[in-house]
Amino acid sequence: MRKSEHITLGLIIGCYALWFGLGLLWQTSFWWLCIGLPILAAFHSSLQHETIHGHPTHSETLNELLVSLPLAVVFPYRRYRDLHLKHHEDIHLTDPYEDPESYFWPEEDVRKKPKFWKAIFAINNTFAGRLLIGPLLSIVGFARTEIQRVLANEPGIRLAWALHIPSMILVLTVVSSLFQMPLWIYFLGVVYPSLSIIAMRSYAEHQAAENVGARTAIVETNPVVGLLYLNNNLHIAHHANPKLSWYQLPELYAERKQQYLAANDHTLFHGYSDIARRFAFTVKQSVEHPYMYRNSTQSEPVQGAE
Repeated sequence: MRKSEHITLGLIIGCYALWFGLGLLWQTSFWWLCIGLPILAAFHSSLQHETIHGHPTHSETLNELLVSLPLAVVFPYRRYRDLHLKHHEDIHLTDPYEDPESYFWPEEDVRKKPKFWKAIFAINNTFAGRLLIGPLLSIVGFARTEIQRVLANEPGIRLAWALHIPSMILVLTVVSSLFQMPLWIYFLGVVYPSLSIIAMRSYAEHQAAENVGARTAIVETNPVVGLLYLNNNLHIAHHANPKLSWYQLPELYAERKQQYLAANDHTLFHGYSDIARRFAFTVKQSVEHPYMYRNSTQSEPVQGAE
């Protein structure tokens, strides 16, 4: 392990330690500090993202073990890994048939939907809607497609769930037995808000555009939020160099900022407050995908984990 990667290892250990420490406060007069639990669960997702791209060690197995306890419970690590790496096929970014992290739908599919679902899709493409109902739609869509894949016995799917379920049970056992927190409170007060925090980051990361570079945005934010997302807010820098460590991205971005802005048609946001101000109740882009990059290999839109 490179010396600098000890920073990432320390963050992983610190994340679990803080989560456990705060959870133990639930039955004390300091229970209100548990407000930090959804932040830690979201941060854990950022750490999982880092391991997917080969950090902090060169061992894929060890990296998986380091983040294998799913604080946000819902998504199996291996499913997140496989779907996210597919998302990094930049030529297909936002394509609803090819990009598992796309929030767009094919125009012909949207036309067939009842007005109610069209309204839901539109709400989900606003910033406020993405935070409020986006996690629910992601969970439902992911569960629907995963059930189909499990039943079809697609390679690796059942193993991913077989590894995930014991880890999920362990987390929920700690929550209910040691924290003495009702599981419904953990889901509504920790899991769901953590997914909303992740959705805040992902909402403006990508957009449909003919130019490949213009499909990925930049959000310049403060160091605290940057740490929460492990600098994934500098998203075009990450997509251009996905194997680069999180702590190397700011320097690279500073060096190549003008190149990135030229490549992505100057899609730059000055913090998440800027995104909220512009798109809180305004649809950022229509849910109907305006471009299809090539004939799809999929028979229907894919749904994945962020």
